[in-house]
Amino acid sequence: MRILMWHVHGSWTTSFVQGRHDYILPVVPDRGPHGRGRAETWDWPASAVELTPKELAETDVDVVILQRPEELHGLAERWLGGRRPGRDLPAIYLEHSSPQGRIAEMRHPAADRRDLVLVHVTHFNHLFWDAGTTATRVIEHGIVDPGYRYSGELQRTAVVINEPIRRGRVTGTDLLARFGERVPIDLFGMGVAPLGGIENLPQSALHDAMAKRRAYLHPVRWTSLGLSLLEAMHLGMPVAALATTEVPEAVPPEAGVVSTRVDELLAGLERLMEDREHATVMGKAAREAALARYGLDRFLRDWDELLEEVGR
Repeated sequence: MRILMWHVHGSWTTSFVQGRHDYILPVVPDRGPHGRGRAETWDWPASAVELTPKELAETDVDVVILQRPEELHGLAERWLGGRRPGRDLPAIYLEHSSPQGRIAEMRHPAADRRDLVLVHVTHFNHLFWDAGTTATRVIEHGIVDPGYRYSGELQRTAVVINEPIRRGRVTGTDLLARFGERVPIDLFGMGVAPLGGIENLPQSALHDAMAKRRAYLHPVRWTSLGLSLLEAMHLGMPVAALATTEVPEAVPPEAGVVSTRVDELLAGLERLMEDREHATVMGKAAREAALARYGLDRFLRDWDELLEEVGR
């Protein structure tokens, strides 16, 4: 199939473009939010190609994957030369995030649509979003396996957060100082330099750096299941994570410490810092759990089934 999708979530797209299809990614000169094209810090296959809006208007497309309200409400139709997703082309709306706001107001932008399928990346998100009569599915994350890289040689804790200042309490940025009082923390991601973090490493270099740290901390209060958490588990890292959103489903007890109590997470991290052998055993359990539930083959197979269904 020829699949049109915007480059919105780099880590998720890295897994998706590993499939057997052709992936069309809009690109604009400044590579802004509506035209980022191919990734620059991930290694994507040649089947992921960039097209300008002008080229896109003249290109055959089999399925459109929408990920933002503006794509649903006009952008895709304009760039497709008047072809409307759902009416003229099969369409899927992929929702990456958990809803924000009061529980009674968590209505999805694609609610009550009969011309598309809404896909959630976690069962938690599916539970909380109100989709009305729109057909919905859950296709859980799949990770390109970086391989077992864990050494844990540094008695430090890795954290990966993109835009931690802007996102603040959502990503638990305010908790980092509290954790840092008792365990050394190294912060990685985009927009972390003002907090003394390490900016924008290529994915493989980031994985190498993470795997040298003794443990991984996931301080996120409210967002979808972080792919960096799943990547850390694939690397063989033991984890400490807030017991919010989908985390309790993703991290079994033998793989790390999961709690809503910061003191309990700190106690778990301190033990990991002190006992490298214990950390290694937990990390291997984390990798085993991540491979079993969030493996790439299962992810691509689930998507192929849905793409075949909507593309008939």
